[in-house]
Amino acid sequence: VSIGNICRSPIAEAVFRKLVTDEKVENKWMTDSAAVSDWNVGRSPDARALSCLRNHGIETAHKARQVTKDDFQTFDYILCMDESNLRDLKRKSNQVKDCKAKIELLGAYDPQKQLIIEDPYYGNEKDFETVYEQCVRCCKAFLEKSH
Repeated sequence: VSIGNICRSPIAEAVFRKLVTDEKVENKWMTDSAAVSDWNVGRSPDARALSCLRNHGIETAHKARQVTKDDFQTFDYILCMDESNLRDLKRKSNQVKDCKAKIELLGAYDPQKQLIIEDPYYGNEKDFETVYEQCVRCCKAFLEKSH
């Protein structure tokens, strides 16, 4: 989960989906990404995010959506990108009865200990590439840990 759901979280979602498909465990996972805010609802990911994924042979048809109450009750994990997302999500989860989701920073799984996945929106292609690499490392480690 990220603020607007057009850069970081769709990259993470697409990366994780490819990983579970490659590992042949996609039927065990329900993967989605969402936003804390409602700014970009219905929008496709940022063109730079799409081109970064495409460069790595990954396609996504994701449309931005906002995180819902159901998400907290349905998903086992809600992994987010930075401290402010974490704070907002924990606050939202406190208003949900039967919150099942474990809310964590995706970066907590990074073997290189890069805790925060910075928003590349105001950056350049290289920043999107950095996000992609962080997502690959974190998603792999998360998948290994939660097998």
